[in-house]
Amino acid sequence: MDIAELQAYGYLFLILFMVLVLYSYIYHLYTAKKNVGKDYEKYGDIALNDDITDKPVEEVERDSATSNKEV
Repeated sequence: MDIAELQAYGYLFLILFMVLVLYSYIYHLYTAKKNVGKDYEKYGDIALNDDITDKPVEEVERDSATSNKEV
């Protein structure tokens, strides 16, 4: 086995590993959306909607006990 054949096997293994990681990440995103209700796809618009007057992605709930504290 020469170096070229070893590189070919390494490249094949790397590509298969990266495809496996990609599909497992996609599976994680869609199961999190289904089970937890967390929609990670809406965070993709953060780069486009980054003006100070734009609507936030998620509203932050303020607790009445913490909102009365002085900063």
